[in-house]
Amino acid sequence: MLNSDTMTITTPNDREIEITRVFDAPRTLVFKALTTPELLKTWLLGPPGWTMTVCEIAPKAGSAYRFEWRKDDGTVMGMGGVLREVIQDERMVSTERFDTSWYPGEAVITQSLVEKNGRTTLTMTMRYESREARDMVVQSGATAGMGMGYDRLDELLLSLGAA
Repeated sequence: MLNSDTMTITTPNDREIEITRVFDAPRTLVFKALTTPELLKTWLLGPPGWTMTVCEIAPKAGSAYRFEWRKDDGTVMGMGGVLREVIQDERMVSTERFDTSWYPGEAVITQSLVEKNGRTTLTMTMRYESREARDMVVQSGATAGMGMGYDRLDELLLSLGAA
C-alpha cells in the first residue's frame, strides 16, 4: 500500500493492517513514548488542528486506557480499551473501540519493538472484526494521520536524546 524510507503500510490478510515504522532511538525510549501520558499528548495527534485532552494509560496488563482528542472546531473524538499484554520495552497488545464507531466492532492492536544498532522498528498490527471494518479504516485516511503522528514522535525522540 505505502512504502517510504521509514514507514510501510500493508494489508497482510483480509482483516489486518500492518504498519512498520523505524525510529532512530533505542526501544526503551520508544516504549516510554508509547506509554507515558505526558509524552503521548505531544505526538499522538493525527492531522493538524487536534489536541489530546484526555490521556489515561498505565503500561500494565489488564488495565484500561482512555484517549480523547479535540479539534479546533470543537469536534471531540474518544476511544479506549484494555491492555491485554504488556512486555516492558518489547510488546503491547490492546483492544480499541471508538466512542462514535466509524468502523464496526472492536480492533485488537499489537505493537512490537525490535532494536538493532540503536534503531527501533515498531510493527503495529491492527486486527479488525471483518474485512469491511479493515477496509473502512484503510479508506478513511487514518494511516496518513498515523504517519503525521510518527513524524512528531521522531522529533520528540530526538529532543529526548535519541541518536
